[in-house]
Amino acid sequence: MGTLPRLHLLLRVTIMGTSLTAQAHRESRKPILCGGVEMAKRFAAIAVVWLLLAPLPCPGQAEQPFPVWLTCNRPVLDHITVNWVTPEPADSQVELRWPDGTLRRVRVAGKRTLHQVSVPLGVPAAGTYRYRVRSAARQSPWYAFQGLGQQQLRAAVVANWHQHVRLDALLQDKPHLLLTAGDNVPNLYSLCGEGKRRCIKPYLKLVRAYPKLFRSVIFLPALGNHDKQIRPRGKRFPPQAVYDVEAEAFCRFVQLPDRELWWHVEVPQFEVRFVALDLHHTSDQGTTWQSASAFGRESAQFRWYRKLMEGPGPRYTVTLYNERHATVRSLARGAWTPLLKKNTLCISGFGHFAERAHWQGVAWYNTSLRGTGDRYPDPHSQFLAGEDNYLLLVLNRTRHPVRLQVQVKNLQGKVLEELFFLKSDPPRVVP
Repeated sequence: MGTLPRLHLLLRVTIMGTSLTAQAHRESRKPILCGGVEMAKRFAAIAVVWLLLAPLPCPGQAEQPFPVWLTCNRPVLDHITVNWVTPEPADSQVELRWPDGTLRRVRVAGKRTLHQVSVPLGVPAAGTYRYRVRSAARQSPWYAFQGLGQQQLRAAVVANWHQHVRLDALLQDKPHLLLTAGDNVPNLYSLCGEGKRRCIKPYLKLVRAYPKLFRSVIFLPALGNHDKQIRPRGKRFPPQAVYDVEAEAFCRFVQLPDRELWWHVEVPQFEVRFVALDLHHTSDQGTTWQSASAFGRESAQFRWYRKLMEGPGPRYTVTLYNERHATVRSLARGAWTPLLKKNTLCISGFGHFAERAHWQGVAWYNTSLRGTGDRYPDPHSQFLAGEDNYLLLVLNRTRHPVRLQVQVKNLQGKVLEELFFLKSDPPRVVP
């Protein structure tokens, strides 16, 4: 029960109690109702105490009638996809107010419980966009996210979201984008039941745990094996597949460009491109433990990545995946390495630690919200820490050319390491 309904009911109970008290007072002259006044007073007091002590909703629950999250389904970040769910099938409508006051209203006909509406952002603006969603008679409050026309673009990167840890420090960084390097949920089967490939309950649980984050930051996740896990893994190969290689639940939950299993999004005004690959537990290919898409030279994933990386690109490219860097560099007899070397950063969520390696002009990062596990250092490791952590990427265009700053931060917001990148210069470590 929200605050306003609670106050309204409290007022009604108070009025009712007053009325009953007055009535009982009039009737109390009759012997049979001589205790009416006290009974009415007790009724009113009990009702008031119940209303005041009844459990209040969690913070933000009253303001958010349904879970809302933001994604992008285009290779250029000039649209935003607003997603939400409703308990009953209904139509979908989004109202988006640009920073200059222009109001765009997009409606999708038909009835559904999972709503996904793409809305244009217009010319990149520096102000705040406000939006609300509507389905049937239900309407959300106005929410907000930051425009991409500012002098900085801030992108947070997380991985291994097995537990709902506090992300207050990340929110204080005010990121425009939330990228992941895989394992966004613990598994699918715990909440959905075994073998349920399209069930998105674990992802909805994630959104409900961080309502402010997901309704105000554009979510661009990469896949890990846990995002596809539809059965317990066990210690031996089971007769049935443990993972849904096609990741139907993930692709239902987030609308992403390209194949969705692998995708890229560019932000031209900051000369940057983000790329995600479907690489994790690659040693399990061909078994019932297989989780990743095919990655051989003739695979659709490799051919797509080769075409993307061999074509013209922006100043900075960042590729994300959930496999160990050294393993990815050796896949398909090293065929991936020349393509990976065209990146500025490669970011993995393979290990439960923080790391930066440097090799062949590329910075190879590992990040993990659970960062206190066993460490498997890269052969070219230069920084290694056993702390829960995330990355903050800041692109600054106040000077030309655009400069990229990368911070490794713990969950309290402390900077563990900081690097600056210019395209033609080696990175510089800042003490």
